[in-house]
Amino acid sequence: MENLKVIKSKIFTIEQIQKQIAIWRFKEKKIVFTNGCFDIIHLGHVEYLAQARDLGHILIVGLNSDESVHRIKGPHRPVNKESAREITLAAFSFVDGVVVFSEDTPFNLIQVIQPDVLVKGKDYDEKEIVGADIVKARGGEVVTIDLVKGYSTTHTIEKTHKIHM
Repeated sequence: MENLKVIKSKIFTIEQIQKQIAIWRFKEKKIVFTNGCFDIIHLGHVEYLAQARDLGHILIVGLNSDESVHRIKGPHRPVNKESAREITLAAFSFVDGVVVFSEDTPFNLIQVIQPDVLVKGKDYDEKEIVGADIVKARGGEVVTIDLVKGYSTTHTIEKTHKIHM
């Protein structure tokens, strides 16, 4: 299969991911889920996602739609369009699925996916992690991963803005 086709085959609608999850569960794969805007990919994202994937067999990334990023981050975000962000994430070998969601939180998507492991950055307390209750209720685990200091999309945007002033 051509590389671009392989990448695009990892981008799912909610209906498509449900069917794929059934296949992965039949094969007894441990499903890991995380989510975010992933606007300007940087070292922190790469390390975070690679470590998340190490927690299971399959990594599904919930990606905030352009509209939800705009509501959460403000009128000048996202920098990169949803279509670019989903292909960029799907290009990583350690990402098995990307699903765009339009709500402000991935709560509904987590209800659909029912991951075995829910991952967020250490900047979140477990009590604040949306969907933690869903995952723990079915015997799954919630894991927080250390962030790479000095790397964030906001920091990158601020640094670039200062250079152009």
